[in-house]
Amino acid sequence: VQLVESGGGLAQPGGSLRLSCAASGFTFSRSAMGWFRQAPGKEREFVAAISWLHGSTNASDSVKGRFTISRDNAKNTLYLQMNSLKPEDTALYYCAKVTVWPDRYDYWGAGTQVTVSS
Repeated sequence: VQLVESGGGLAQPGGSLRLSCAASGFTFSRSAMGWFRQAPGKEREFVAAISWLHGSTNASDSVKGRFTISRDNAKNTLYLQMNSLKPEDTALYYCAKVTVWPDRYDYWGAGTQVTVSS
């Protein structure tokens, strides 16, 4: 199993970024997936998840209405569209593969850094 995130970088407050997670080594279309983040000095935090069957999603209250998780099963890719970014969104963002829906994960990517600053 391999999960490789990309799309991070520097954004201004109020700006947008789209993260991608390229998946391989398992049947992506039959796997629920999630995004997490970890800021310096803080614990890892759940961001959003998407099921495999109906594409049902859930998101943390801190990003609801601003971030959207989606997937393209034909491309084996998971996305996180982040709008209205805030400085407190600064963190290392990871994608992860769900083993037991909705909150157990077994594989993680290395992460992509998102920095929100003016």
